[in-house]
Amino acid sequence: MKKLLFVLSTAVLCFLSAAVMPACKEDDEPMVVEPTLYDTLGGTALVADPANPGKMIEKGRLGIRSVVDSTIFVIAGDSRINGFFEVLLGEVTSGNLSGFQTLSNSLTDFFCVATGAKNFTYSGMNMVDAHNPAKNGRMKGKSNNAHFDAFIDDLVKGAKQNGLPDNIIGQVGALVETLRPQVVQQ
Repeated sequence: MKKLLFVLSTAVLCFLSAAVMPACKEDDEPMVVEPTLYDTLGGTALVADPANPGKMIEKGRLGIRSVVDSTIFVIAGDSRINGFFEVLLGEVTSGNLSGFQTLSNSLTDFFCVATGAKNFTYSGMNMVDAHNPAKNGRMKGKSNNAHFDAFIDDLVKGAKQNGLPDNIIGQVGALVETLRPQVVQQ
């Protein structure tokens, strides 16, 4: 997680430096600031939250949450990796959605921050501890590269279920791929 935070913070600092520092142009053309991946996913525009009537949510967060939730459901049906989530699946099967909601909120926060959102923080476990059953009793076993590949397959399916275009799925995939060294522990 420290390595990911370093990479993400370095990328954010580079982005912010480029966005804030004026360009040295003789013709005084205005600088064009590239949108973050979060902006591309919907950004900070407020929209009605379909899961919480009467409340508003940033469109980018809603899009990310929709992909996260869809991906969790895809994983639940994927025999390649659903065994890692026995605790969660048992809870959901018995009608207890608290673990699902906690996981959804944590992953949504994580992806909001990782894609450039400014209004959220990630306070969950670092990726190494979150995927280590010795540190996270909700995780059943350590993953290998095949498991991580299966997760990426499921993430793509969840993104496609929500209509994300291939170029954005590719950007999200590249971001997730940076986590492989922390998630794969066997």
